Amino acid sequence: MNRTWLFGLLLLSYVLFYGPVRADEVWLIIDTKKSTLEVKRGHDTLMTMNNIAIGRNGAGFKQHMGDDVTPIGTYRIGWVNKKSPFHRFYGFDYPSVENANEALLSGLLSKEKHTAIINAHKKQQVPPQDTNIGGNIGIHGLGSADKSIHQSINWTHGCIALTNEQVETLDRWIKKGTQVKIK
Repeated sequence: MNRTWLFGLLLLSYVLFYGPVRADEVWLIIDTKKSTLEVKRGHDTLMTMNNIAIGRNGAGFKQHMGDDVTPIGTYRIGWVNKKSPFHRFYGFDYPSVENANEALLSGLLSKEKHTAIINAHKKQQVPPQDTNIGGNIGIHGLGSADKSIHQSINWTHGCIALTNEQVETLDRWIKKGTQVKIK
């Protein structure tokens, strides 16, 4: 596959699916190095949550399901589960078009699965969650997990974890379609 063509597709996909947020739109930015989650409205910060946890193996490009890496990129909330074993679960529309394009180029994703992911995003649906590069990535609480472990290590399989109290606070801000940027 021609890398120039794929780069053009990647750029167009970003502009179409993840363009700039509106001034009145609430969105989240997660800084994996600072271990923070900020709730934003346009450029204004409404709230900052500290001491979040990410995947055991840090953040970056997910190579495969179960690699315990939190994916970097821009996503939208695809579904909300308020009865999750993790107290609350806000699922991302991961893999994104960008994740799918990179995985296809790297040989980690079949053309068929790539097409299914692209088509789901075009229809503003949640893409397949059973891909070679993982799925079921989102923001969740602790459920009955030990709060002291949460405060001392990154422990998830790739999700963003908050305390139950923090994730409850997000209820007033998050809905299906909310943009989430992970850096």
